[in-house]
Amino acid sequence: MLKKLFKRDNSKKTNSRTSKTSSGNPKAANAAAKTSVRGSKGKVAPTRNTNNAKPAHGKAAAKSTAPKSESKVDVKPWKLEEFKVEPAEGKTRFHDLMLPESVMRGIHELGFEYCSPIQAESLPAALRGRDTIGQAQTGTGKTAAFLLTIFNRILNVVPEERFASEPRALVVAPTRELALQIGKDAEGLAKYTGLNVVTVVGGMNYESQRQMLRDNVVDVLVATPGRLIDFMRSQDVYLDQVEVLVLDEADRMLDMGFIPDVKRIVRATPTKDIRQTLLYSATFNFDVRILIDQWTTNPHKVVIEPEQITTDRVDQKLYLVAETDKYSILERVLAEEKPERLIIFANRRDLTRNLCDKLNKNGHSAALLSGEVSQEKRIRTLERFREGRVNIMVATDVAGRGIHVDGVSHVINYTLPEDPEDYVHRIGRTGRAGAKGVSVSLVSEDDAFCLPDLEKYLGTKLELTQP
Repeated sequence: MLKKLFKRDNSKKTNSRTSKTSSGNPKAANAAAKTSVRGSKGKVAPTRNTNNAKPAHGKAAAKSTAPKSESKVDVKPWKLEEFKVEPAEGKTRFHDLMLPESVMRGIHELGFEYCSPIQAESLPAALRGRDTIGQAQTGTGKTAAFLLTIFNRILNVVPEERFASEPRALVVAPTRELALQIGKDAEGLAKYTGLNVVTVVGGMNYESQRQMLRDNVVDVLVATPGRLIDFMRSQDVYLDQVEVLVLDEADRMLDMGFIPDVKRIVRATPTKDIRQTLLYSATFNFDVRILIDQWTTNPHKVVIEPEQITTDRVDQKLYLVAETDKYSILERVLAEEKPERLIIFANRRDLTRNLCDKLNKNGHSAALLSGEVSQEKRIRTLERFREGRVNIMVATDVAGRGIHVDGVSHVINYTLPEDPEDYVHRIGRTGRAGAKGVSVSLVSEDDAFCLPDLEKYLGTKLELTQP
């Protein structure tokens, strides 16, 4: 059976939107009912002219219902029986969630067996279509929680007709690195589903991203707010068919001044009683909680409280040093600790740039990750770091927020962050997935002003020692 793929025709508008919904998803059924009402009124929903619309160029004009990924992936026969995970007391298996087999195959290939706490507590409600708010520390599996919810919905609720430029699920993330990481994780989990994941961020080729939106059916769109607004203005993407909306790190978007853009994005999606809304983050401040009430309907709230804000898996060392001695102390730490893979954080872009140059001149293999580096170069830099071709990454907080690299043995705070939450996110780059890690903070007289707020946030006294 072939399914036609059309570009959206904006010259004329009709209201033909028919989809098959599962009886187990109340929001899906509600969406279908709302659609027919809006269509009968002849207003509200942007529409298409199905008689005059032009098919996308080339071979994309006809789309098989078979998974597209088969042309790219060496697909061998696979059965769920090959994925054996024994039941364990107090643990939730992915088998227990009744996920589509194609999704289970991706989970199996990535080596996951049991849900993390945030996944185990949020997924049952989210998979039923309920709005969900999830709060847990970084590195605990929040991304997989919302991606599995998206894939389950898209694979089980199949529209009869699809158009280019209309994603069914939208994930909004505050930084380019985080959006790219989410896109990469989505492609891994969706490897055998045939779903099309598109990631659009600023700092990368606009025209190539535009073509991905206009010439293909988009199942999952991952985007940063600014670039998404650009495509909305140019009418290269329409959000009125979004069934699942994910806002990741909403607190960070508020801090970075993105909330006006996010509000505009949310308004362009179906109303909250039609779409499913998911928010997962490490923290939700008061302002974000007000927005949550505006954007969600009776959400299921999950808070995974750690025994302490910082993990026991990270050995935290704080050295009291003079500002002028910082670099020499850094060299001593590198010689003594011999980190396998290290991220050095500093507060300013000029400081990270100078520090990276100095490290390379002194025989180290260091790479820079900051906002002043072009996006293409940042992607190449992250890949070099992941592959071990460089073992030191020097980063600012905004750039480092999206770094999800396994095997980071050490984190060094060359300067303490002004925001205590950033300290937690920094040291959270190490000690991930059960591994041990080390964080070293070089605390000068200027940094010491940050200590009282940091200790209050952590709920513990930080011991300063001489290096």
